[in-house]
Amino acid sequence: MKVEAQVSNTGIMDTVGGVKINKLSIGGYIDAYMGYTNAAISNKVPYMVSSAQSNEFSINLAYIDVRYADRDFRARFAPGVGTYMNANYQSEPGTLQNIVEASAGFRLFKKKDIWVDAGVLGSPYTNESAISKDHLMYTRSYAPEYVPYYLSGIKFSIPVTQKVNFYTYIINGWQQIRDVNQGKAIGTQVEFRPDHLNLINWNVYIGDERSASAPQNRMRYFTDIYWIHNPDGKFSITSCAYVGNQKRLTGNSSSSHYWWQTNFICRYRLSPKWSISSRLEFFSDPDKVHIIPLNPVINGFSAYSTGICVNIKVREQALLRFEGRYFGSEKSVFMTDSGSPAPNMLWVISNMSVWF
Repeated sequence: MKVEAQVSNTGIMDTVGGVKINKLSIGGYIDAYMGYTNAAISNKVPYMVSSAQSNEFSINLAYIDVRYADRDFRARFAPGVGTYMNANYQSEPGTLQNIVEASAGFRLFKKKDIWVDAGVLGSPYTNESAISKDHLMYTRSYAPEYVPYYLSGIKFSIPVTQKVNFYTYIINGWQQIRDVNQGKAIGTQVEFRPDHLNLINWNVYIGDERSASAPQNRMRYFTDIYWIHNPDGKFSITSCAYVGNQKRLTGNSSSSHYWWQTNFICRYRLSPKWSISSRLEFFSDPDKVHIIPLNPVINGFSAYSTGICVNIKVREQALLRFEGRYFGSEKSVFMTDSGSPAPNMLWVISNMSVWF
């Protein structure tokens, strides 16, 4: 009887296998790129975190992944460098800016596969992580750029059935290694695999987001749901939708501020080595919870994007990609090279990713 492999959850940064030496494994990953946009601000693609340098060759993310695992204990240490780390970890102090993941965990019961892990953990939010090789297109959607890429705290992993896994997180806050307000947040994750071709994932986040830089913030509520279909097949699909609500203190009253997004990405394999992908997405942040438009006269941010990516599997563990992406908005939220407001932006980029 043939046993079908389960769908991998591409929202989790846990996919570089590595070379095994007894109970230890060592892996590595390098994501190099060269991109250009007609709307760069200080040589950077506006509103983006990943692969965001413009008109220069650079490294988005490179890391070494060291793991230890036996039946009852596991640990992982993955230090990283690159423009993604510079942009995404800039609020963290000192050497914490270079931790992709650092965690240790143990099995709670000898006869049950229930685990608790603590440290800096990969985030479950949205269907795209920082590891570009796992995704149908090279660049990230707006969706993952405005949710946590990493979490700091404790994670409980609980298998419910053969098709359902449940995870709960007690964490410092919304993408915080160093706690900014001493309060703790909670997160939940449910993975449902109805068959070997599909995965449906539902996440929730609840936490107090007040800080010295945003003293008006109070509770943040967020939920996302995403679907992954046949990620290794001839025709693959992934889609994600989410909505967030940020409470803010305005005078003596509290106000609600929402942001939301939806995206759809598909890929078609032309041959074992060649494939082509496409994306359509919309992102809205009318109350500037996450995005302050470059054009100061614009009230709120909303934009859509569409694009095409050509993927070439040059080796079993190497990808070459070429992507073109168009952004548009009903408002002039972008800028031209001359600094004039514009309602659109074009981004072209190439990438080589290798791993072991």
